[in-house]
Amino acid sequence: MPHHVLITGGASGLGRALAERYLRSGAHVLIADRNATGGEATCHALQPLASRYGGSVHFHLADICRDEDWHALRAWCQARWQGLDVLINNAGVAAGGRIEKLPMDDWDWIIEINLKGMIRGLREFVPLLKQQGHGQIINIASLAAIANAPVMSSYNVTKSAVVSLSETLRHELGAYGIAVSVACPSFFQTNLADSLRSPEPGLEQSVRKLLASGKLDAAQVADYIFRAAARKHFLIFPHREGRWLWRLKKFAPLVYNRTLGNMGRSVRRKLDHTDHAA
Repeated sequence: MPHHVLITGGASGLGRALAERYLRSGAHVLIADRNATGGEATCHALQPLASRYGGSVHFHLADICRDEDWHALRAWCQARWQGLDVLINNAGVAAGGRIEKLPMDDWDWIIEINLKGMIRGLREFVPLLKQQGHGQIINIASLAAIANAPVMSSYNVTKSAVVSLSETLRHELGAYGIAVSVACPSFFQTNLADSLRSPEPGLEQSVRKLLASGKLDAAQVADYIFRAAARKHFLIFPHREGRWLWRLKKFAPLVYNRTLGNMGRSVRRKLDHTDHAA
């Protein structure tokens, strides 16, 4: 069982739920987040849980888009733990909109965080894991990586890239004793919509409704990821509908494409109506 776990974006949402789940296994957890107030509050709130199960929880202020912050996280892990067992790349943001309306600044913003932020962390920690000869990387993507819904191109692209990156590293790092998993959760109650950037009126409200409609909560998603990663599963779908959509796309592409095409036509009707009303 892993003993030392680093979780980015651990101050809230799925990151916090993952911290709680690993603490229940007796692990020592380092929460990294750029939200100092939220990170410190989460760390304080989880102290009793850590003590109950024989682990510990710590908070380190860090922005995943800064190389120097990743370097500081590695230095902390080496000084306090003499290494790291599990790196969980969870921090991320959301953006959406029709391709012709998405500003390039929003593309740069989401790629910098969702993809390059993760790459920065991997570049910093992979040498340490190789030196150890063991370790595990868990990258948090999204069902959006598999089911590329219309009007979410920038988000879909970054999450698909995370899956591709993870598969590459699965084969690249396996020879060094490093396991790689990538999780693709569907909608669940989290604060992802708080970060959403979109030029489309009403998209934030739609995303919030979808997140609220999820059948699993963050704790259930975290537990599924924890158990699947412990079994070294590569592609992790916590939601039943996610597993169904993945199989549909793989084995019945005509049905899958018809379903997404119908979604595109529905979105067109809604957005065209909004454009005319404006």
